[in-house]
Amino acid sequence: MATNSEVLSYLIPNGGYVQIGDAYEGISFIDCEPLTEKQYKDGFAQFDKWEADNKTNKAAAKQSAQAKLAALGLTADEIAALGN
Repeated sequence: MATNSEVLSYLIPNGGYVQIGDAYEGISFIDCEPLTEKQYKDGFAQFDKWEADNKTNKAAAKQSAQAKLAALGLTADEIAALGN
């Protein structure tokens, strides 16, 4: 489950807010467009899906890169040595 700070960073990536505590009521929107409480609460599910999708995409990209290196004739040990 996402943390409050992760959700706010996801929803308002450029900052402009201050959060005191863990509740929506503790957020002060200083230099950004304010979120509604519903947007904030919905952001938790959105963040979890976004994070899962990112992990899946990164794993697929890594697997694709390893397949391309293997097609070039590199062994699994050589690919591992490259840091993939």
